[in-house]
Amino acid sequence: MTSLNALSPLRQQIDSCDAELVKLLAKRKQLTAEVGRIKQQTSTPLYAPEREAALIQARRQEAEHAGVNPDLIEDILRRMMREAYENQQGQLACVAPQLSPVVIVGGEGAMGKLFAKQFLRSGFEVRILDKAQQDEAEQLLQGAKLVLVSVPINAFETIVNALPELDKECVLVDITSVKQQPIKVMKAKHAGPVMGLHPMFGPDISHWVKQTIVACEGRLPEHCEPLLHQLGIWGGNVVAMEAKKHDQAMQIIQVMRHLTTFVYGQFLSKQCHTLEELRSCSSPIYQLELMMVGRLFAQSPELYSDIMLAQFADVEGLLASYQETFALTLEKLQRGDKAALIDAFSEAKTYFSDAASQFLQQSRSLLNKAHDAKVLD
Repeated sequence: MTSLNALSPLRQQIDSCDAELVKLLAKRKQLTAEVGRIKQQTSTPLYAPEREAALIQARRQEAEHAGVNPDLIEDILRRMMREAYENQQGQLACVAPQLSPVVIVGGEGAMGKLFAKQFLRSGFEVRILDKAQQDEAEQLLQGAKLVLVSVPINAFETIVNALPELDKECVLVDITSVKQQPIKVMKAKHAGPVMGLHPMFGPDISHWVKQTIVACEGRLPEHCEPLLHQLGIWGGNVVAMEAKKHDQAMQIIQVMRHLTTFVYGQFLSKQCHTLEELRSCSSPIYQLELMMVGRLFAQSPELYSDIMLAQFADVEGLLASYQETFALTLEKLQRGDKAALIDAFSEAKTYFSDAASQFLQQSRSLLNKAHDAKVLD
């Protein structure tokens, strides 16, 4: 009983500290909101990497001197920064007014809505051209300075070819997951500036800071620079890449990953264990893997079918190599050849090189977060 009585005043002090933290967080939110307002007025990018790195380093050093785990402080800071970036999305700077009005073809889809909202936040005039507005296509496209096409890849060519003639100075852009064929279609349709973009994120992001957008040159790249500048102002990480190299990379990054996740999800659905049973006894790393598999099956089946089908002819060789690697590994296991397995492990480890330790550290942080979020019945 005495020990329990001794806990009460300590818990009260902890509650008091927590209350003070809430007040400090509220004050910080007000300050970061003011920072966002000034950035909007001065056309300053939302993301300042040097400032972020310096801030984290300074707070880590202060934490060490105070006897506090610096990793804890960095986790808290990064979470607060994410909140700040979300709070600064309300009004954004416009650094490319010459691209207004903007027409979003497929603007009623999830990604189309995401881009439309961002342009509106920056003060652009935004027009939506989707199925419901087909009869108004010529009127909506009249005077458009930027036309952004956000439609399923299997319907892309038909939809682009059906567009009325665009003004010569209009910038025509797509955001499909492949780039060579869409750029070819757009260049055949439009004599003016053309660019291919691939946002490496989905419509459920809370802000654009650090989000990667691959940009592939089509025609008259200098006329497309203002758009890239605008993406940078929003905090986007724009990566320039040739369309062919992009598509080759996506064959591994997207198509092969989606295919293997798709197959693994089907495999799990045919096993005797329920998902609840697997989750109840899963390690943090497997819990994270289940999350990534489950995430795919929470998305649109049409979207992922299109992504896999769009480049299937190009990944047949990769699939054959993957199957061969799997078969060779199975043979080593069947033979009980430990030495061969170690050699294969070492060969793959060489590919990851110095990044392996970085990935280990980053994954450890993700695993801790996943474990913290675990809910016990």
